[in-house]
Amino acid sequence: MCCRDKVITLAPYDVMRMAAAAGLGTADTIARYTIRRGSMLRFDAQGACTALRGGLCGIHSGRPLPCRLYPLGMERTADGERFIRLEAAPGSKGQYGEDGTVGDFLEDQDAAPYLDATERYAVLIPLMRWRIAQLVDFEKTEPAEFRRVAVREALLETGYDYNRLIEALFDSDPLSGFRSDAIRSITRHVAAVADLIEAESDAAQVATAAVLLAASLGYTPALVFNRTGGVQ
Repeated sequence: MCCRDKVITLAPYDVMRMAAAAGLGTADTIARYTIRRGSMLRFDAQGACTALRGGLCGIHSGRPLPCRLYPLGMERTADGERFIRLEAAPGSKGQYGEDGTVGDFLEDQDAAPYLDATERYAVLIPLMRWRIAQLVDFEKTEPAEFRRVAVREALLETGYDYNRLIEALFDSDPLSGFRSDAIRSITRHVAAVADLIEAESDAAQVATAAVLLAASLGYTPALVFNRTGGVQ
């Protein structure tokens, strides 16, 4: 029951792990299991997660972080993170136990690699802020409108424009080393995306990708803009 009618946000590492569990490339995983360019889990017309197979998760070993945490949720800010207890889905038996600690639960769910990956991808956000500040003269461009357009474009589920940085973030196989070494390296992927950000000359592309990355990692889009030349 907890695998129905939900909004599950995916980070680039989630897509990597889902691909490994499904035995697919990241591009095929995005097409089969996700919406919003790889950043949200897909649910079918009946409200079931597309990974469900006969009532069981078909990619359980690579299930995303939000699925591992359930029925806990996590709130992230620039200052850190905290865990909250969610209302269990009606009819589900999800629980993290009355005894033990949140830390015990996270260890049981093998959440550590996911939390570590979040920190490693988060370093791209200040780089994106820096690149936006280089590319945009906010004396001539209205900051609030620039932000509004970027947020709207990033969070569209359909009808969005192609964005090479977003594709590079979520379809990671071409940049992570998987195609050459059959190993999906976060280190290699983050470094390659950083190079693309520094080379990108379209500020709108950078801002849109930054918003979607921030949202996928559990941060508010405001994190992208609050230090960018006064964009508030």
